Amino acid sequence: MAAVEAGERGAGKPAGPAWRGGFGRLWAAAVVSRFGDALRGAALPLLAVSLTDSPVLVSLVTACGFLPWLLFGLIGGAIADRVDQRRAMWAVDGVRAVLMAGFAVAVWLDRAGIGLLLALAFALTTLQTLFDNAATALLPSVVGQQALGRANARLLTGQEVMGRFVGAPLVPVLLGLGAAMPYAADAATYLAAAALVASLGAAPHERAPRPPGGSLRRDIAEGLTVLWRDRTLRALCASTTLCNIGIGALIATLVLHITGWLDAGNTGYAAVITVYGIGSVAGGLVAARLTERLGRVRALVVCGTAQIGALAVLGAIRSLPVAVAAMGLFGFAGIVWNVTEVTMMQQRSPDGALGRVSSAFRTLSIAGTPLGALLGGVMAQAWGFNTPALGAAALFVCGVAALVPGMRSVIN
Repeated sequence: MAAVEAGERGAGKPAGPAWRGGFGRLWAAAVVSRFGDALRGAALPLLAVSLTDSPVLVSLVTACGFLPWLLFGLIGGAIADRVDQRRAMWAVDGVRAVLMAGFAVAVWLDRAGIGLLLALAFALTTLQTLFDNAATALLPSVVGQQALGRANARLLTGQEVMGRFVGAPLVPVLLGLGAAMPYAADAATYLAAAALVASLGAAPHERAPRPPGGSLRRDIAEGLTVLWRDRTLRALCASTTLCNIGIGALIATLVLHITGWLDAGNTGYAAVITVYGIGSVAGGLVAARLTERLGRVRALVVCGTAQIGALAVLGAIRSLPVAVAAMGLFGFAGIVWNVTEVTMMQQRSPDGALGRVSSAFRTLSIAGTPLGALLGGVMAQAWGFNTPALGAAALFVCGVAALVPGMRSVIN
């Protein structure tokens, strides 16, 4: 496969995706769905704590958000390449709306137990493996190859704004109206997203679904083979996996770092999380222009290096203002990395295989997050609450080092 960046810096400015038509509705569906996810994501842990005093059971609710990716992620990608991706997306959202509406009724009737919470989290994430892979595979046919970078940036930025600054802060208001309200609202967002995706017309260059013949095992193997044989995607996946181990360690212990090591309390923790979100949104706003100016490979290296510096400063300097600034930079660089990563995967995957390549990439890289969470807990307990941030910095160094050799063919 030809290097996607050959001549990129000398080319004219890529066209942005048109808001009218397919992309506008796809963007709206993604943002509305993220709003509902934020409501549920903030409300479920509070409900779990009210139902059980077991830390293990509470943590299992979060674990169920990762486990289906490891079990079914590859299958979801294979199915996404076989079916009409638009229909798969609106059908999945329809099923998720029914599940959430049923759960809202159970909460309203005071019939929701911890077992139902675990089953719901597992089922929703299992369905998400098909939805996310279908969405990744559908986007290139909606906006075209030249507009992918800007389209991904707008999608991720919209989702970040809606999730962090609209959805999550609204949860206390909804809970004040009734314990079931966040879940009922989430069900409504799934219905709205399903209607938006169902209204999409056929894209000009949309590929036909794969014929149903052949085995899912062979389809999955083909996706893994494409990922392995593309040196650039293989390096990017290895790098992302290493970085995700570090991110898992950081996320799992950040509250201990801020409230314990920095002694900044809940207010300090809220400040860090807020500025991290602001940094992420700012990164999304400039991600496309930054990668067009630097080139995708240089953007990845610069962002990875910036995150190394932010993590090292976070773990070494005992100051709340420094921690706030470091997490803002970490969020900024992280969103630019994510936009670049998804765009490169979409551009380098062969027609008809993007769903499977995407699922292989996601499954392998997501596996690092729960491993990192466990590692972070062990480090914090053994050596201090600031050591997970330093360990994450070391893992990011390894991630950037793993990235560079596979990118030489793209630069040259």
